[in-house]
Amino acid sequence: MPKVALLNVKGEKIKDIKLEDKVWGIEPNDTVLYDAITLSRASMRQGTHSTKTRSEVSGGGRKPWRQKGTGRARQGSIRSPQWKGGGIVFGPTPEVNYNKKMNKKERRLALKSALSYKVLNSELKALDNLSLESLKTKEMLEIMRNLNLEKSSLIVTNDLNDNLILASRNIKGVKVVLPNEINVLDVTTYNNLVITEDAIKAIEEVLV
Repeated sequence: MPKVALLNVKGEKIKDIKLEDKVWGIEPNDTVLYDAITLSRASMRQGTHSTKTRSEVSGGGRKPWRQKGTGRARQGSIRSPQWKGGGIVFGPTPEVNYNKKMNKKERRLALKSALSYKVLNSELKALDNLSLESLKTKEMLEIMRNLNLEKSSLIVTNDLNDNLILASRNIKGVKVVLPNEINVLDVTTYNNLVITEDAIKAIEEVLV
């Protein structure tokens, strides 16, 4: 069963806490993890890109020159794909569906794999609680310095109050979410995972 140091906002160790082995200590499944990331990124695509085929481009209603006798190649329309301003061949259309399917067990396995990687790579920091006295960004930056968070960080807490939201929203590379909002893409995208003790319990209750 993996252990992690429980810290306070000053970066001081309070004690060691045990993590649920079935959530934080599994052997990561890279294939399922890759599929989950692909699914998440694909679902973010709007699919609004579009190009016009030769039938949709305006103009070109008559032959540019007669069929024979000019010494040039025969042409039927100036909106053929080989002409500048002509239609696009096999271009993207809005009808493309980027949605992918993944069953519930695979989704849970992917999230467990991502969380286990955070423990294996020592990128998980557990806090007893995360409460700010003010909404100033300076206070949040001070906490990050105490925790040695020099890279991007995903913060997971049950107490998502206004002070925490306002103090962290202007810091580049920091995102604050609730335990039920945690997902594979965020966990793998951010370098560090900062999570409060009660948020750890909330995640374990769902994933065990």
